[in-house]
Amino acid sequence: MDYQQLVALTTFAFVATASPGPNNIMLMTSGANVGFMKTVPHMLGVMLGFSFMVIIVGIGLTGVFQTYPIIQQALEVLCLGYLFYLAAKIALSKPQPNHKTSYKPMSFLAAASFQWVNPKGWTMALTTISVFNSSNDWLGVVIISAIFALVTIPSVSFWTVAGKQLQTFLESPTRMKWFNYSMAGLLVLSVVPMM
Repeated sequence: MDYQQLVALTTFAFVATASPGPNNIMLMTSGANVGFMKTVPHMLGVMLGFSFMVIIVGIGLTGVFQTYPIIQQALEVLCLGYLFYLAAKIALSKPQPNHKTSYKPMSFLAAASFQWVNPKGWTMALTTISVFNSSNDWLGVVIISAIFALVTIPSVSFWTVAGKQLQTFLESPTRMKWFNYSMAGLLVLSVVPMM
C-alpha cells in the first residue's frame, strides 16, 4: 500500500468511524447515562471488535457472500432486528428518583459482538476491503484493521465525552427520558441509509 492509498484509507476510516451510526449513538447514550469510565469497555469492544471483523471479512468472508448472497440477506434482517431491539431497550430505560437511570452499559464482549450485527459496520468493512485491498493481500488486511483500530480511539472517545457533557442537562428524569427516546429514534434512523 503506497503513501497516497494510506492517506486515503486513514481519511475514509476516520470519517466512517466519526460519523453518526449505531455505535456512536449508543456510545453517546452510554456516556450521558453512566459517564465515560463505565463506557470504556463498550468503547474498547467497538474498537477491537470492528478491527477483528475487518480481518475476517478481508481473509475470505467477502467471497462467501458473493457465492451465497442469501447469507448476506439473512444477516441484514438479523442486523435490523437486533438494532430495533437495542433501540427499544434504550427507549425503555427509566430514570430513577435519585437521578440515576436503569440504563446498563454494554460490556466489552457485547460491544465486540455487536459489530457482527451492525449494518454500518458491515458496509464499512466490505467497502474498505474491496476498495483498499483489491489485490487480496493479507498484509493489506492487517494494515486496514490497524488503521481502523487507531482512528476509532478518538471517534469513540468524542461521542462518549459528548454524551457525558450532557449529564448535567439530563439530571431531570423527564429530560433523561426524552433523551433516551431521541437516541432510540436516532439509532433506528441511522440504519435507514443502509436499507
